[in-house]
Amino acid sequence: MKALILAAGRGRRLGNVSGGINKCMVKVAGKPLLEYSLHCAASLSQIEEIIIVVGYRREAIIERYGKKYNGRDIIYVTQKEQHGLVHAIESAGEALGLSDFMLMLGDEFMINPYHKDFIETFKMQDLFALCGMVAVGDRNLIKNTYAAVGLGDGRIVRLIEKPNNPIFNNMMGTGNCIFKNQILDYIPLTPINQNRKEKELPDLIQCAIDDGRIVKSFVICKEYVNVNYPEELDKTNSYFSHP
Repeated sequence: MKALILAAGRGRRLGNVSGGINKCMVKVAGKPLLEYSLHCAASLSQIEEIIIVVGYRREAIIERYGKKYNGRDIIYVTQKEQHGLVHAIESAGEALGLSDFMLMLGDEFMINPYHKDFIETFKMQDLFALCGMVAVGDRNLIKNTYAAVGLGDGRIVRLIEKPNNPIFNNMMGTGNCIFKNQILDYIPLTPINQNRKEKELPDLIQCAIDDGRIVKSFVICKEYVNVNYPEELDKTNSYFSHP
């Protein structure tokens, strides 16, 4: 299995906070945000290789991390134009080869993630995809990512990108997902989101669900922040502050 980390974005919504650097290179507690996902991937024995999709200011990422991180080989793929997550995954198709892969976002931050159990669950249940979710107290937070409607056994029947009214449950989707390699076959079938004018991750997975593939949810961590705005960066840094 390979880890696929997406780190091509510019981070315009961070404004002056990003200082014109790649969004994933913004510092959290003294080190780039990307490094938390990278360290997590490299610490997993099940991960054979790490692929990082780069784009905006890619040189800074490549120069900092080179060809290896904590003993894991790193392959870089350039997304020449940023057209969303699904396009980034498609850009990495050749590097992924025939491998199953764990998707991670370079702008996500997790407290106490359960990636080892995440991978083991995917393999033991022979799933097509496993979506990392996190329980939230404020359902409005789900509007920022996606919602999942499921059955009692954890099987997902519907994913909703940035729901206006997240009424189904208190579970918020994250960018941490594990896929069979065949998920790449559904990229050409994925519709373009009319609001963002690009293909969205939940819609890609929904194509597989509609085709009868077994996709389940998994509680991936206790606390989660997808860093898009200055206040979210402040929240991430607050986990490291001391009274």
